[in-house]
Amino acid sequence: MDKNFRELLKKEYVVFDGAMGTMLQAAGMKMGETPEVLSITQPQLLVGIHEKYLRAGADVIYANTFGANRYKLEECGKSVDEIVKASIKNAKQACENVNPQALVALDVGPIGQLLEPTGTLSFEEAYDMYREIVEAGSAAGADLVVFETMTDLLECKAAVLAAKEHSDLPVAVTMTFEINQRTFTGCCIESMALTLSGLGVDALGVNCSLGPAELEPVVAKLSEWTNLPIIVKPNAGLPDPVTNEYNVSPEEFAQMMKNLRKYGIKVFGGCCGTTPDFIRCVSEMLHTDGNAGFWHEKEIPAAVCSPTKAVTITEPRIIGERINPTGKKLFKEALLRGDMDYILNQALEQIGAGADILDVNVGLPGIDEKEMMISAVKSIQAIVDVPLQVDSTIPEVLDAALRVYNGKPIVNSVNGEEKSLKAVLPLVKKYGAAVVGLTLDENGIPPKAEDRFKIAQRILERAQAIGIPKENVYIDCLTLTASAEQEGVMETLNAVYRVKHELGLKTVLGVSNISFGLPNRVLVNHIFLTMALQNGLDLPIINPNIPEMTGAVRAYKLLANIDKNSVDYIKAYANMPKVEKINPAAKPAAGSTGAAGSAAPAGAQTAAVPAGDCKEQLFHAVYAGLKNEGANLTRELLKDNDSMVIVNEVLIPALDKIGEDFEKGTLFLPQLIMAASVAQAAFEVIREHMVQSNAAPVSKGKIVIATVKGDIHDIGKNIVKVLLENYGYDVIDLGKDVEYQAVVDAVRENDVKLVGLSALMTTTLVSMKKTIELLHENELDCKIMVGGAVLTPEYAKEIHADFYAKDAKESVDIAKRVLG
Repeated sequence: MDKNFRELLKKEYVVFDGAMGTMLQAAGMKMGETPEVLSITQPQLLVGIHEKYLRAGADVIYANTFGANRYKLEECGKSVDEIVKASIKNAKQACENVNPQALVALDVGPIGQLLEPTGTLSFEEAYDMYREIVEAGSAAGADLVVFETMTDLLECKAAVLAAKEHSDLPVAVTMTFEINQRTFTGCCIESMALTLSGLGVDALGVNCSLGPAELEPVVAKLSEWTNLPIIVKPNAGLPDPVTNEYNVSPEEFAQMMKNLRKYGIKVFGGCCGTTPDFIRCVSEMLHTDGNAGFWHEKEIPAAVCSPTKAVTITEPRIIGERINPTGKKLFKEALLRGDMDYILNQALEQIGAGADILDVNVGLPGIDEKEMMISAVKSIQAIVDVPLQVDSTIPEVLDAALRVYNGKPIVNSVNGEEKSLKAVLPLVKKYGAAVVGLTLDENGIPPKAEDRFKIAQRILERAQAIGIPKENVYIDCLTLTASAEQEGVMETLNAVYRVKHELGLKTVLGVSNISFGLPNRVLVNHIFLTMALQNGLDLPIINPNIPEMTGAVRAYKLLANIDKNSVDYIKAYANMPKVEKINPAAKPAAGSTGAAGSAAPAGAQTAAVPAGDCKEQLFHAVYAGLKNEGANLTRELLKDNDSMVIVNEVLIPALDKIGEDFEKGTLFLPQLIMAASVAQAAFEVIREHMVQSNAAPVSKGKIVIATVKGDIHDIGKNIVKVLLENYGYDVIDLGKDVEYQAVVDAVRENDVKLVGLSALMTTTLVSMKKTIELLHENELDCKIMVGGAVLTPEYAKEIHADFYAKDAKESVDIAKRVLG
């Protein structure tokens, strides 16, 4: 069976089924009922729905297993294995009855909890939940596994690894994008394509959230970033919260899907609101009009990514070298005492100075490098959006880091030694990373360019032999010290030129080694960097805090006509003081150490926590997501400042600022939550201080929040809770699937002036309405705010809510208006 889906993908087109929830609701499923349990209690209902989709033309049907994970099933009394076994059995029975050639997909949705650092679920826990589902589905006879409606790229990675490591099932993944072309957590289309393609999925695409017309820009961009078969399963347009009806008919849906064929789609299906009639119309359209001639192989650029940002290596990009203990006394001390905030400040400084990618090396005697690398990767990714280069000589460390990395990283490094090639390249292939190949082997670094070129060829050949694409291989021709091997400088540059122009590979160099042992190292470094760029260097590894180094890259891109209209150059330097010349005698900043021999001079651009005013430092710590630093600075401020001064003059303004940037789309949910966690740590310090000094605890008022009766989705509500608490409000969280009367009781018992109600499903909006009606009937003196993916401002007004909150940030704004 393993090859069936892959064979099916060779056809001109493939038809997937439509919505299961829509069909179950139409069949009378009760509000709040767990849909997956119906596979056991009403098997013939499920068989009948599957049969309708098969008769409509579906080649693949999804088993009723979307929410069959142990977290979502914990209150229903059924095990994952029981649900999955029954659901697959029903789907297979339908295939036998209608079309024995049709395939059954194990349908797996998100767990329903946010992963660290945004939430509390660890990567390992998520992986284990997906392992359990996949093993059950494989044993039950599923033909493939589809992970759908995903919004978190790291959760996707946990799911795909679980499937690949615990079954031989083909894997498809579809993520859910909003109108801004990002998922709920901020994942961009490019990062999805790069990461999932690298992990070796068989097909990828989009489902849910929007209708076919609204999804067109998402599909168009996705088609530019992958050569894998693309799946498109839109909703039946957009829902009307009052009628629960979608606004696109089956015929219109098919016509819209016909229009999307030009992007090279392979798999057509439907999500929320679609029925067998929709699938029939799509199937008939494809049968009549075909799907040939639309797909063309694209040249995917060399690129790496975090979940929210892809960096293409189509022009010189700076790799920041400062997260590395070599030659750095303070860094070594920080590693030994486990001071992660020191490392995070190094990351922020480099990005502020112009780094596009950050090298991360934490190798030091006396520490557990594997655990420190895992911690560093997770912590850095929690607060910055640039991709990382994982730097270690130990394969086990690389494996651990690649496993938890969110996106597509660079591995630094492999070399021409057989031992290295065998140990490192399989890891690069498994995790879909890019890799730096060092031109050295068992005999060391060859003195001549020709021999380094041959090692580069060998590394490329070995990489391609195990399926690593050429664009994922970057070559480091190795910088030798000019003071000791002066004749080697031009050999390095000649090797760079040949690798770039003859092999067509991207090139890397650690630049600063060139000047070791020489005076005025910055001058030598930046001239060598300019020479290397002219010879084809793509990825200089430098200290971006040194203006001459970052400036050399910016000026080169301007002069080489890469920086069109000098936009980036002018942005960087338009407001700097007038400088007549580079001062070759300029002294490094005090205390500077490291490979480049210089730290950032005073006034260099930085995003790290500034020196000086403690309030300003706390503001930046909150904004940057530096939790330990935020708590420590709060303790320091409490020595001379009133608690409420810290809250009102520092913590609240910092949260407001990050909220504004979230609204603008310049940062995303993970950064918002990290800032809130720093504020939370600061508030805890303040609360402890007030308890010790017998002062009243900080509280700006009480708020009751709940996900309404029948609705089991609470991620959005939980985010609202975190933000409200960190603005100083006491939040009484009633949980999910909350009875109407429970909300009334909580408001009355706690004398609450503001209630927040959440609903994610159109079918549970009636519960929201009834809860509000009951609050009004009891004449409680409180305001009501409502939110959720299916809500509109118009419907909020219709059900007599006082406020509509489009997101968590707006719920805070409403709380300020009501409670102050």
